[in-house]
Amino acid sequence: MNILIVEDEELAVKKLTKILKDQKHEIDIVGATDSIADTVQWLRTHAAPDLILMDIELADGQSFEIFNQVEVKSAVIFTTSYDEYALKAFKVNSIDYLLKPIQPDELATALDKFVKLQGQAPAQAAVNMDQLIEALHQKLQPKTYRQRFLVKHANKMLSIEVGDIAYFYSDGRVNFFKTNDNRRILIDYTLDELEDMLDPALFFRINRAFYISIPCVDRIDDYFGNRLILNLKPQNDKEALVSREKVSEFKRWMGK
Repeated sequence: MNILIVEDEELAVKKLTKILKDQKHEIDIVGATDSIADTVQWLRTHAAPDLILMDIELADGQSFEIFNQVEVKSAVIFTTSYDEYALKAFKVNSIDYLLKPIQPDELATALDKFVKLQGQAPAQAAVNMDQLIEALHQKLQPKTYRQRFLVKHANKMLSIEVGDIAYFYSDGRVNFFKTNDNRRILIDYTLDELEDMLDPALFFRINRAFYISIPCVDRIDDYFGNRLILNLKPQNDKEALVSREKVSEFKRWMGK
């Protein structure tokens, strides 16, 4: 089995090479490239390998660009530092991917799958690869988040910048946010809907009723049941408790 490695981190290439040499399959690493340009040049001047292990993010861009510049006749297994968001696209198209750091048993499973799929019709394989590239290309585009909310307040419409919002909260069936200057404003969205609108680097959902920003956290105290209780600014009559299952993630978020 001839394999080309496309990876821009030298240490990652060394580790992957070592793992490949320990596999049960007879493997010949025919080359290693570290950029889109080098990979395109290599593929134009060498016989197509049986398999390419290709990192998604390279120094000069996303590796999908390789497919736009040269015909890739080899099977491809992508490697990536990204997590679950990519999983669905790979499963739908029956193509494996390896999440870094690559584990020997996961690579072994991917190679076994490749060997079984070698008898697949080339046309079908090409269709799968095209679908995969399109799906992942869309998912890898930077996600945009809400910058402001248009709300009705005191009989007029206001456009409130997200940076002026301290936290969102639910008061029964009604949802509000509080601004940094302590205005309480009704909002039409549920907290579940807000999860897709707010930048997770700026806002964190501590429980079913509160979505908070880092600047609004004035004090953090331990609370029974392995929970935390927060003193928010501006203050709120409702207790702002970090649920037990959220505590570890909340601490990481606050410590970034």
